[in-house]
Amino acid sequence: MKIMVVGGGGREHAIIKKLKENKEITEIFALPGNGGIAADAACVPVKATDIEGICAFAKENAIDYAVVAPDDPLVLGCVDELKKLGIPCFGPEKKAAIIEGSKVFSKNLMKKYGIPTAEYEVFTDLESALTYLETAPVPTVIKADGLALGKGVIIAMTRDEAKQAVKSMMEDKIFGESGSQVVVEEFLTGPEVSVLSFTDGKTVVPMISSMDHKRALDGDKGLNTGGMGTVAPNPYYTKEVADRCMKEIFLPTIDAMNKEDRTFRGCLYFGLMLTEKGPKVIEYNCRFGDPETQVVLPLLESDLLTVMKATTNGTLAETEVKFADKNACCVIMASAGYPQKYESGYEITIADEVKDCVYVAGAKLEDSVLKNAGGRVLGVTAVEETLEKAIDSAYAKVQKVTFANAFYRKDIGQKALQALK
Repeated sequence: MKIMVVGGGGREHAIIKKLKENKEITEIFALPGNGGIAADAACVPVKATDIEGICAFAKENAIDYAVVAPDDPLVLGCVDELKKLGIPCFGPEKKAAIIEGSKVFSKNLMKKYGIPTAEYEVFTDLESALTYLETAPVPTVIKADGLALGKGVIIAMTRDEAKQAVKSMMEDKIFGESGSQVVVEEFLTGPEVSVLSFTDGKTVVPMISSMDHKRALDGDKGLNTGGMGTVAPNPYYTKEVADRCMKEIFLPTIDAMNKEDRTFRGCLYFGLMLTEKGPKVIEYNCRFGDPETQVVLPLLESDLLTVMKATTNGTLAETEVKFADKNACCVIMASAGYPQKYESGYEITIADEVKDCVYVAGAKLEDSVLKNAGGRVLGVTAVEETLEKAIDSAYAKVQKVTFANAFYRKDIGQKALQALK
């Protein structure tokens, strides 16, 4: 079987490593992949947003199954175009990917179908937004409507910060057209939980919960990033919470999308806040999260391709999806200066004994030498019986990976450990 994975980050590397466990797969192509993924798949220099190029490659190479991993190609309709060529895919069609592609759509969907989320207002012009912010409660959350590399959310602690955030999105266009509409949202408090789920549009199978660490620096300080590390499972996500989420959030979301004629198949990501009034949705993603995938998939004991095909074929209810009763920790190693200015082009050395648990995100091959080429460079994951052991093991493995300007948080998983105590 020939498999094509669209994307080129740490998430895609984790997907490819897990797919490789299936002996029926003879070839895996990554479009575009990266210097680290090249050790596990044939990388093809076609951008993830080049839908025409992706389709041409898939047709020419008689691809049997495609995994469209990032948000951009999903929102652009990559799955729709591949399906027209008769190529089955893992991932939602364009009309379903809007659940992430538009914050305004997803907030309105939740309001219409009574799915618990933060109170909000939508603005399409700057003056109305600024007027509203004169009296809106603070802190408040400002969100750009469209995709913004996971960075289109600003938590404003003061009124001035809120006004500045709205201006930067709507006037300065820091997120391009994604900021032409903004959502001003109630600030919720409580533990955050990420739950990825497999769905075929009828059945929802949640994966192991995880806890992300978004801020760049220890103690949850510094700027927001795409994620500096994760642990799984999330200790706040108890069986009682999980049952409530299934009843009040997961199944109602799938039903709502069906009623809107936007059936969702693939991986639906639920970003949740466990508030005093119960779990609420902070955001939906139409794909695997990054770096959550790097802790969730190593715990998957079932064959990933079999599960993915079940979401495509509508047979998820009859398919076993089994996870190990263990703990995982992923520490992201980034280039110093990320998420702002950073230098790249430094050689990366990875000791042989940890290669299996390193997921490469931002790296390139130059004359067969792996060099850093992005903000988040790679993730190092460990799976152990307990969370404490997983954290210790992940940091021990980090010591066996080096590049000149590497930096990483030293406290990934500490909050989860305290919650267990």
